[in-house]
Amino acid sequence: MRHALANRRRRSEIEPFHFGLEADLGRTGLAFEAPAADWDGRIDVTDQRIWLNGLPEAFRGFRILQISDIHHSRFFPLDRVARLVEISNRLQPDLVALTGDFVTYSRASIEPVAEMLGALEARAGVVAVLGNHDFRVGAATIERALRRRGIEVLRNRHILLRKGGEILPVAGVDDYRYGADPERALRGIPDGLPTMLLAHNPRLLERLAWHGVSLVLSGHTHGGQVNLPLLGTIYGRSPERLRFKMGWDRLGGTQIYVSRGIGTIVLPWRLRCPAEMPWLELLPHHDNELLPQRDQALLPQHDLERRFAGRFQAEIFQAGGYRPVLKATTH
Repeated sequence: MRHALANRRRRSEIEPFHFGLEADLGRTGLAFEAPAADWDGRIDVTDQRIWLNGLPEAFRGFRILQISDIHHSRFFPLDRVARLVEISNRLQPDLVALTGDFVTYSRASIEPVAEMLGALEARAGVVAVLGNHDFRVGAATIERALRRRGIEVLRNRHILLRKGGEILPVAGVDDYRYGADPERALRGIPDGLPTMLLAHNPRLLERLAWHGVSLVLSGHTHGGQVNLPLLGTIYGRSPERLRFKMGWDRLGGTQIYVSRGIGTIVLPWRLRCPAEMPWLELLPHHDNELLPQRDQALLPQHDLERRFAGRFQAEIFQAGGYRPVLKATTH
């Protein structure tokens, strides 16, 4: 049993940093414009560094693009899904991680969105888990549709990525309340290796931390989707209420990134909570290296207060030309 006691496995911190590919991406001429008036077409590509204790050197600089909560429907049609694929392929990730809710209500949406996602390109492949809407619509059907397009669906199991003779385990679990089984997903992973795990709902974090998972990628929350002035989101507006609802955080030795996702639910629009594709870079941390400590400074992000660790520098890039829309620094 892989326990996640804070003093057993030292993990790392995360540092949002400047998107170093700005010039190259700007030259691509990539544009992301919405045909419908109820969606402004904005997607933030959030560039983050994550240090993992024990990460093999062969995986230094390994790039992961997370795509979550597409919710393909009449409110998020296929032309928008095609733009997601285009952005992803322009970024040339090592791995694409799809963290669930590919559809919303209709089984008729399954094959078209799977066909479109089959065009995703990544050096180590494309992995996926299913979300609560996927289970309600038809988990087995969605799983088969994705597998036929070469997408590795991780239903309470793991795979081992191999590079330069070294290994990085990547696991995935079914959704919260739909059969999530971390024990089964992690069974057989050699001790001492950092493990990344995809889980649609961040409510699984406590169980995953207990098992010593290094990094969790989640979605589900949409970041609140609607962020009203003064009132905030459905989760509130204080840092305590927003914890584990969007962006990076940690529980003990386990880090988590919760994406705001792409699509919408209930209301067909977002307000002051733009869609997001996290663009993560993995870096090894060694025991003799100092890490930034958790800071109590509060920083605005799309008018929501967030807690970040230590020195913070971030720029979020808009898909249409990838221009910076946020930059903040603390000491």
